[in-house]
Order: sequence, then C-alpha cells, then structure tokens
Amino acid sequence: MLYVKKLSHWLCLLMLVTTPALAGQTVTDLRGRTVTLPSKIERIAIDDGRFLLALSLISDDPVQHLAGWPKDINRVGEHYYQQFRAAFPAIEQVPLVSSSAESFDMESMLAAEPDVAVLSLSRGPTEDQIALLEASGIAVVFIDFFIDPFKHQAPSLQLLGTLTGHEQQASDYLALRDAHLAQIAEKLQQSSDKPSVFMEAHAGITQDCCFSPGTGGVGDYIDFVGGHNIGADVLTRASGKLNLEYIIASDPDVYIATGGPALEKSNGLVLGGGYGPEQAKAALQRVAERQGIKDLTAVHQGRVYGLAHQLLNSPLDIVAVEVLAKWLHPEVFADLAPAQTLATINQDFLAVPYEGTGWISLSSAE
Repeated sequence: MLYVKKLSHWLCLLMLVTTPALAGQTVTDLRGRTVTLPSKIERIAIDDGRFLLALSLISDDPVQHLAGWPKDINRVGEHYYQQFRAAFPAIEQVPLVSSSAESFDMESMLAAEPDVAVLSLSRGPTEDQIALLEASGIAVVFIDFFIDPFKHQAPSLQLLGTLTGHEQQASDYLALRDAHLAQIAEKLQQSSDKPSVFMEAHAGITQDCCFSPGTGGVGDYIDFVGGHNIGADVLTRASGKLNLEYIIASDPDVYIATGGPALEKSNGLVLGGGYGPEQAKAALQRVAERQGIKDLTAVHQGRVYGLAHQLLNSPLDIVAVEVLAKWLHPEVFADLAPAQTLATINQDFLAVPYEGTGWISLSSAE
C-alpha cells in the first residue's frame, strides 16, 4: 500500500511540474517496439553497469549522459569501475536505480527523472509499468548485449548512438567490427576442421559442474569461428548446465573457461581488469585440474584457454571472436592479432580503456 501511495505521489507530481515533450524521432528497440523519443534527450538511465562500456565506446564522456545506474560494480569489476571513477568522478553522484538482476523499482526510476530508460531485454518492467513510465514522460528502450549478443550487438550500439547523439561514433566502431568479422569468415573457408568445444561459463563459480552455452547466445560465437559446441547438442536454451559425465563422454578437443573478477570469491577463474597474466594463468590451471576436467583430452593436449566473460557481453566481442578463432584454428589464423585489435579499440574508441588479462592459455601467452 505504501508503494502505491508513493507511486501515485510521483505521478501526480510529475504531471504537475512537467509538460509533454514534443515528439522526436521513432526507433525500434530490441523487443521490436516502436518508441517515440523525446525531442531532446539529455539524461538516460541504465539498468546494467556493463552498458557503461558500450557508452564508453561512443562517447568521450559516457557519464555525462547518465541520469541513473544500478552501481552494480560486480558486473564491471572493481578495477574497471575505479578507472571510470578516476576519469569521471561525477559517476559517484549519479542516482541509483535498480539492476536488471533485481525486480524493477519504479520509484527509483521516477526519482532519477531520465528522458529515456535504457533497459535490458531479458528483464525489466511489466507492460503496466512501461505504460506508467511513458505516462510520466520517460521513453523506454530495450537493448541487449547478452541474450543474443552476436545478432543484437550492432542494433543495440546504434540505439545508444541515437540516444546520446553519437550516431557517427557508433557507426565507425561497427564498421571496424564488421570488417574484422568479414575477414574471419573469409579465412575460415580455408579450413574444413570443426573441433569440438566445451566452454565452461563462469568456471569455478560453484563446486558442481558445469555451466555452458547452449543453442544460440554465446554458443553462436563458437559456431561462427568453426567450432562444434557440445553444449548445443543437449541444451535447448541459450545456456544451461551440463553434467560431468556428459562432458567426459564427449571428450572435447578444446576446453575454454570464461571468468572474471566476480569469481575471486569462489576461487574460480579470475581474469580481466586488475589481473596480470601470471594470476590469470594460475587460476586457469586451478580450474583445469578439477576432478573430471583434468582427464579431458583437451587438457592433456594443452588446448586449455581462459576468456574474460566481459569480452563476450559487450561490443568488444570482436576481440573475443578473434581470440576464439586463433584457439580453434591456430594454423589458419596464425597472423591474427587480437591484442592489436584491442589496442586499436582502446586508442581510437574507448573513453576508459579495457585493461588487464582478457584471455590466457596454459600453453602460451595467446
């Protein structure tokens, strides 16, 4: 009852002190909704801290656009957040709104007073809540870098470009991404080899085994670089859990673990911002030595790799695609240089560079 009263108060207050914005352009969001934008957009709210990295790709000052964010530092990593705070101290004063990992909080979103709420495709407000936001003068736009990242990266970044007035920067980055993807697709025609791959998502996050991409989603990256994702053989969704017996029976040619800073608490695979190669390699060695995993042919043959999950959950995915291509087809992609690609992105695009160990191998630096 208290929530309803507070919500009614906010709606009444907003109707008293605001006038309807003149209609701006229309866009189609990742739910397929046609959204009429305000004629002037100065403030956006986001429900996932990882959207900061996307904003950093297209804007010299990504924080200036924020009306609210969930301060979900665990998703971006403490190191990357501290980089943001050092470059843009104003992030400390950005109002708090709910995360896509939580139930949608109408009151905090209304209090932030954004012109547009940029929300995750997988979660967010109900249809009734969307109607209330729109009645309050807040346009609602859904984007996605996670559910179907291979298909949704480009339109999501283009939407952010439109909302922030950085359409050209978004187009420039996507042109780079498209060129690199095309180069990989062309070179893959030289190989008919299709190694089987077990990608363990968030390796070591729990004691039992094992999270894996399934049909679609991250699994599409494995398909694109000419691999066979064993998770797709049994999982009908984008992700799920494989039992250890199935993994051992499948005996994949390649084992790839993904991880990040959040896994430090569980003694899992840590890499990304704030972690050097030695620390990341030691963590990869640790997860590869677990019961069952250590007996895989991939481990015995040294085809064991670690990848920062953030590289798969952002428009930086082109770096991850290049890394995966080298791991699965080392002869075909001997000249491919993902480290140079990342250096170019850091220099030419990112307002806050991506630092740390984004990928690691037990057998080499790549």
